[in-house]
Amino acid sequence: MIVISDTSPVSGLYRIGHLYLLELLFGKIVLPKAVFEEILQLRSFGYDLNEITSAEWIEVKSASNMANVSHLLHQLDMGEAEAIVLAKELRADLLVMDEAKGRTIARQEGLTIIGLAGILVKAKADGHISSVKLLLDRLIREANFRISQELYEFVLIQGGESI
Repeated sequence: MIVISDTSPVSGLYRIGHLYLLELLFGKIVLPKAVFEEILQLRSFGYDLNEITSAEWIEVKSASNMANVSHLLHQLDMGEAEAIVLAKELRADLLVMDEAKGRTIARQEGLTIIGLAGILVKAKADGHISSVKLLLDRLIREANFRISQELYEFVLIQGGESI
């Protein structure tokens, strides 16, 4: 299974100490070079990123077609643009992305998407976590994760939890 991730799911899970969920769920993930560079910026906030930089299950790869990446920069940031292009180039099974505009473009490109909230629901369904709400609330508080109230409630219902 080929899984490409954008920045926010990786940094969010890292910031609440649950980065390991990506390995449990997917085995290996590929980070576009631009995404990896965005994640490295967490060092300037005092984070020790050894868990990410030394993880053997995380591969960093650049997209080949930078013209396609440049074309998407009119609508997306560099990490999102390279994630979509790389996902297409590698014929990825899944793209992990939260940003709405990026998800819309990825869907138009025929990519299958899951977001951070969906990862939590899947992690609970697979028995890796006991509470979606607990981790979702921590993401909101500790990682500045933004989610509408409507989606928050939907995710809890999907996770079999009360609102």
